[in-house]
Amino acid sequence: MFTVSALYHFTRFDDPGALQGPIQSLCVHEGIKGTILLAREGINGTVAGPRPGIERLWAHIAALPGCAGFEHKESTASAMPFKKMKVRLKKEIVTMGQPNVDPMTGTGHYVEPSEWNALIQAPDVVVIDTRNDYEVGIGTFDGAIDPKTKTFRDFPKWWEDNKDRFHNKRVAMFCTGGIRCEKSTNFLIGQGVEDVYHLKGGILKYLEEVREEDSTWNGECFVFDNRVSVGHGLVEGSYDQCFACRRPITEADKARPEYRQGVQCHQCIAEYTDEDRARFSERQRQIDSGELTPS
Repeated sequence: MFTVSALYHFTRFDDPGALQGPIQSLCVHEGIKGTILLAREGINGTVAGPRPGIERLWAHIAALPGCAGFEHKESTASAMPFKKMKVRLKKEIVTMGQPNVDPMTGTGHYVEPSEWNALIQAPDVVVIDTRNDYEVGIGTFDGAIDPKTKTFRDFPKWWEDNKDRFHNKRVAMFCTGGIRCEKSTNFLIGQGVEDVYHLKGGILKYLEEVREEDSTWNGECFVFDNRVSVGHGLVEGSYDQCFACRRPITEADKARPEYRQGVQCHQCIAEYTDEDRARFSERQRQIDSGELTPS
């Protein structure tokens, strides 16, 4: 079994580039694969590897400037869910495109998973899912509003267009691991919303800690690795993935006439050109022949 670790932390890195090499070297040495993002605002990533190696990575990150007590969640996978180890430099560790948003100046009230159900069932609370539309499509909380955003950059405009619907309401927000809500709740506070809450540790922590019989979660939770989705107890889910658009798909979706492995599914058939599909087809041919390792 491999330990899968989702982690993030907002802090000030004066020179994130200086951190890139040592993290990459440690992960390669320890047999860890996945992706870690570094920016001046902090660190974010999901990786997998042998547990002793993951623990050494945690210790390394905790020793970075301002990272003591950083957030990390763990689950397991029966097979390595990543193909490579990548440590990348970015402008933001989660891209919202709002230069005035800074979680280090304040966020919404954290809500423990054990207290989440009571909050979102209160009549004066509106619950907003901050994830992308394809993530929401395979699972969400009872009564949650789906903004139908394609990317996190779309959220500020969606809020501006819809904020009057939530006048005099408390706002509860959630995402996969908690990082988006650090920014979305700070954004709402900057917009003058007084009572803002978010699920501590995100959906993953809720599915880990809350018993299925007590849960208000419906469906599965999309994750950004080869497991595709997880369910209660963080067990591997039932979804596969379209390797053209990276959206989750079911076995029934793969039986549809639009589906071509590695090339398209019913969700993305209109999104690519014939040239794109020719490229995807050649890539799939190379994978099938063993000339290329999927990534």
